[in-house]
Amino acid sequence: MKVRTRFAPSPTGFIHLGNIRSALYPWAFARSQQGDFILRIEDTDLERSSQAAVDVILEGMAWLGLDPDEGPFYQMQRMDRYKQVLAQMQAQGLVYPCYMSVAELDALRERQMAAKEKPRYDGTWRPEPGKTLPPVPEGVKPVLRFKNPQGGVVAWDDKVKGRIEIRNDELDDLVIARPDGTPTYNFCVVVDDIDMAITHVIRGDDHVNNTPRQINIFRALGQEPPVYAHLPTVLNEQGEKMSKRNGAKPVTQYRDEGYLPDAMVNYLARLGWSHGDDEIFSRAQFLEWFDLDHLGRSAAQFDEAKLRWVNAQHLKAMADEALAPLVAEQLKKRGLVADERLPRICALFKDRCDTTVALADWAAAFYADVNPSAQETAQHVTEAVKPAVAALASALAALPAWDKPAISGALKQVLAAHGLKMPQLAMPVRVLVMGTAQTPSLDAVLELQSRELVIERLQKA
Repeated sequence: MKVRTRFAPSPTGFIHLGNIRSALYPWAFARSQQGDFILRIEDTDLERSSQAAVDVILEGMAWLGLDPDEGPFYQMQRMDRYKQVLAQMQAQGLVYPCYMSVAELDALRERQMAAKEKPRYDGTWRPEPGKTLPPVPEGVKPVLRFKNPQGGVVAWDDKVKGRIEIRNDELDDLVIARPDGTPTYNFCVVVDDIDMAITHVIRGDDHVNNTPRQINIFRALGQEPPVYAHLPTVLNEQGEKMSKRNGAKPVTQYRDEGYLPDAMVNYLARLGWSHGDDEIFSRAQFLEWFDLDHLGRSAAQFDEAKLRWVNAQHLKAMADEALAPLVAEQLKKRGLVADERLPRICALFKDRCDTTVALADWAAAFYADVNPSAQETAQHVTEAVKPAVAALASALAALPAWDKPAISGALKQVLAAHGLKMPQLAMPVRVLVMGTAQTPSLDAVLELQSRELVIERLQKA
């Protein structure tokens, strides 16, 4: 049987890292098993769903490389199919109309809670042999309720939580269609999973309470349910459930902040799954290693400092030619146009950076004016060193070639002539040319700048 997984987000808020992890694992499992990964947008909440939220889902998944094999499918475009299955269930006596009003239902629940009972629908309108139903009220459109099995248990072997058993008597008869005929979430999910031949449902554990209801609907429709794996919650840095309300950022914001997609996949993979003690791994390694047997049972906590560290490791390992276009994109946002030097600039500075934004901060000095701080200028570009800086400008102008050996030779010549040590000259030169006193090897930095620009900046001393 071919593995088929799905990611089924609701576009009622911008997708964050806690949500996207629920896309990563089914995507990875499908890829690791040569299966199919399906994207389904559950947009039946018309009041809260938005196209902007859909766009962030699609953009975020595309950025992370979580490409679906099928979809996106939209539930609102499948209404005819749901109504067809509802009609089939009505014909088979699997559902029944319920005329209990919201006020009656509220009053029932209040009585049950007062009696220390679990609040639940009591089956007033459920047809049974020999039972007389109340008279149908005039002008009231009923909901449709599913005839949940009575007695026995509904059970499944969860790939994360282990064996779970729920007594059917704990479950009331679920509303599966509203008075206007529109189907409800738990019913639509089952029809979708059947039609799309989903074999494994890997989702957040906030869905655990829906699972027994969905399994009973599967079986009523003559289908075996898929394998379930309910993932523990992702907590934010304060230990609360990650959510937009608690300050979680849209996934696309991490792209804009200079994180690498492979680093994000690496970091997210470790929020609930592990392969021994491996912290840093490639996408290919992740897909080779991933399985459902090493999913964690306890909630994982997001840590931005750890994410930045993981990103820095991937940045260092990335080929300079592959990194350069990402940095060029960051420079473009600042109105700067990169050139053929950028891969070499990336090579020189990437070990100092944890995002492409930080790398663009360094690269900008090669494509825009620099503005050293007054404090650094006063500290390093002193009256005592200015003659040596002027001498270096002249020596660099006279070089027959503009390369590291020639630049290094000019530096040594000026140091000897003025009786200085390298830091005494290098610091002010860095401040003038790069805007900061801390850079990699000075000859390597100067080589990547144009000779004219270096001399122009040194002459400002």
